[in-house]
Amino acid sequence: MTIIIKNKHTLFFDEFEFKCCVGKKGFTKNKLEGDKKTPIGIFSLGNLYYRHDRVKKPETNLNIIKIKKNMAWCDDVSNRKFYNKITNLSKKVKSEKLYRKDYKYDYFIPIKYNWINPKIPKGSAIFLHLTKNFRSTNGCIAMMKKDFLILLKLIKKNTKIKIF
Repeated sequence: MTIIIKNKHTLFFDEFEFKCCVGKKGFTKNKLEGDKKTPIGIFSLGNLYYRHDRVKKPETNLNIIKIKKNMAWCDDVSNRKFYNKITNLSKKVKSEKLYRKDYKYDYFIPIKYNWINPKIPKGSAIFLHLTKNFRSTNGCIAMMKKDFLILLKLIKKNTKIKIF
């Protein structure tokens, strides 16, 4: 089964339809770091990351990783070694902090866009994460927590996401 993102507001999986939001500037085949666009294509999903201090460990077939205070995702276009990879917080490497003050990353799944041998500056840190207000994202796909938890029960390790 494949998760389908058909437009800016709708995510389909099997017979389920969920409301979602995407990048502020829509979709693109030519993603660039910081362009606020969601990449078009078919991608695998990564592990589920979650804030164990805030939320319960969910039911899912995905591998689950607890988010620690020092975890980050490198979006530094000058760092070939760590670009679009999980890393530790560092003043030397520009990155997206995963242990956030807000709720957006209480649960998130990396979308494996620009994943193997990532190309700089083709985009990084594209996640399926949480929202409460459906405001557009910087390129990720976001959905309500209750819907995210339903989706987690349905998807498998080999589930793909199709964005078009």
